[in-house]
Amino acid sequence: MAPAFTPSQSRTEQPVTMRAIAQTRYGGPDVLSLQTVPKPSPAADQVLVRVYATSVHAGDWHLMRGTPWLVRLIYGGLFTPKIQILGSNMTGRVAAVGTAVTEFQPGDAVYGDLSESGFGGFAEYVCVPAASLALKPVNLGFEAAATVPVSALAALQGLQTVGQVQPGQRVLINGAAGGVGSFALQIAAALGAEVAGVCNAAKVEQVRSHGYDRIFASGEAAIADGPYDLILDTAAYRSVFDWLPALTPSGTYVLVGGSTARFFQVMLLGSAIAKWTGHPIKGLVSEPNPEDLQRLTDLVEAGQVVPWVDRTYPLAETPAAIRALEARQICGKVAIAVHNDPAETTPLT
Repeated sequence: MAPAFTPSQSRTEQPVTMRAIAQTRYGGPDVLSLQTVPKPSPAADQVLVRVYATSVHAGDWHLMRGTPWLVRLIYGGLFTPKIQILGSNMTGRVAAVGTAVTEFQPGDAVYGDLSESGFGGFAEYVCVPAASLALKPVNLGFEAAATVPVSALAALQGLQTVGQVQPGQRVLINGAAGGVGSFALQIAAALGAEVAGVCNAAKVEQVRSHGYDRIFASGEAAIADGPYDLILDTAAYRSVFDWLPALTPSGTYVLVGGSTARFFQVMLLGSAIAKWTGHPIKGLVSEPNPEDLQRLTDLVEAGQVVPWVDRTYPLAETPAAIRALEARQICGKVAIAVHNDPAETTPLT
């Protein structure tokens, strides 16, 4: 493994290539391979980050497989992937900054959501717009911090921006053992809500071990425990109509993730369902921004949000990490270790 970058290194000492997990065709994890590729250089508004850790998110395997087809239309590459280096989460140390960047300097420990800036986290270096980064929480190691940005941002924005949760409200998180769901449980509680969750029966005790008693193994059991002011559906495979009886008269349903059929049901019919039933039916379109990243940092540093890192893989075993995620073997998040940082002394959380 290459030695860690230190700001004192001269430009001529820095490598011109790097290792990355890349793909040239759509398919399962077997299309991913460890390759040597050119190291990027930052544009004026970008930061070059030496990646110390990344993590796997559902969006990564959707891009890997090119499914649903809407993914190919949004990100380009109908028959071959335009984005060849995936990885939507990233944490590491700033190696260089563009001429217009004033917020960061070499050596800063940062983390960020790359889903709106070209991905690229499955690599030793990545160029990121400064606006997509924040300083890493000081109480997290790099592997733990790498699991936060995308999933926790989706949870925060689904609950607060879209769901407009208020203190004292009853909130149900469907998919509570998943990446977004595990953060949503914690963020909802931090916002003052009374929280319940639904997850696979095999993971109920794992989720409860994190201090959440009202965790159900089936949607039917959760519905019977209602009504709820807000249902945040991070694993939407049931019809929206199945959840309506579990809502208060003015309760809101927010879809964050799940099947393509459920996505189109909410996007195309949500307004009609809302008009007919009186329940706001909404879908989350996550928007990475430094303000929400800082809000997450504050919650983490206050001890109100703690990443559930199920397991960690080395960069070369990223395909195995994605297989584990697709097989729903993970409770919480899976991290990818890329580089060691000799300056990092904080134990992993």
